Amino acid sequence: MGRTNDSTLTEFVLVGLSVHPKLQKVFFVLVLWMYLMILLGNGVLISVIIYYSHLHTPMHFFLCNLSFLDICYTSSSVPLILDSFLTVRKRVSFSGCMVQMFLSFAMGATECVLLGMMALDHYVAICYPLRYPAIMSKSAYVPMVAGSWIAGIVDSVVQTSLTMQLPFCANNVINHFVCEILALLKLACADISINVISMVGSNLIVLVIPLLVISISYIFIVAASLRIPSTEGKHKAFSTCPAHLTVVVILYGTIFFMYAKPKSKSTTGTNNQDIVEALISLFYGVMTPMFNPLIYSLRSKDVKAAWKNMLGRKNFSDGI
Repeated sequence: MGRTNDSTLTEFVLVGLSVHPKLQKVFFVLVLWMYLMILLGNGVLISVIIYYSHLHTPMHFFLCNLSFLDICYTSSSVPLILDSFLTVRKRVSFSGCMVQMFLSFAMGATECVLLGMMALDHYVAICYPLRYPAIMSKSAYVPMVAGSWIAGIVDSVVQTSLTMQLPFCANNVINHFVCEILALLKLACADISINVISMVGSNLIVLVIPLLVISISYIFIVAASLRIPSTEGKHKAFSTCPAHLTVVVILYGTIFFMYAKPKSKSTTGTNNQDIVEALISLFYGVMTPMFNPLIYSLRSKDVKAAWKNMLGRKNFSDGI
């Protein structure tokens, strides 16, 4: 499994929770159930939005892409996670590890940028309701979504390419469930300062800037809502925002904990710390995609009514 700096590493070993075999069985059942719920919930949400023409709006187009991202993100990592729970020391080829890392990083970065775009959509809808159809036309919201995908993919290409160039010497044991970029950087037997600088730039582009956009958008949204005289009008204007804010808090809170301070290679870290970080990463990778369709369905009257109609309940008033 070892190699010199000039040789080619052929595989990595995923440790995961191998030191806790009983927990592996529990987590296998739990993660499998969550993954099935992710596929079902997001799949139904996408089907509902596509099927009902009155949901063909910018907001629901963003939501449809968010659900598709969640399915892609979990599908890029959960099968490997489940397999690692069934194997004491899961072996993954170098190329397979890089592909999985690329897909997971790309989907996660894209989702961060997309949430920023969704905040802009809410801002225009509440602050400029009369001009909303003209501003958020198809020629505007489609490029916004496409730009989110491009930003995430390009960012992942850069980070994955830099990681692939690192020498890993004899240490190829990853204290994680999947091939996660920070876990891989800890294994490098060379200077990773370029990778750290690149990660800082990545954090700025896909984390800090979208979060600033979200924060500024909601400052204007709150200010516009406060100017509405009636309580009912304020509630109606702000009704679509709690779902988006909930997803932002869950997603960004977890990601910032993992990526806002990329760590240099160090031998002072303990295995327990690695396991904790892996579990937090698992929470971000599985819990958030599972909650997203539930959060948006409960907060959106249109989606909730359409969901019930698809299940065969046809007679629902607009007040549902």
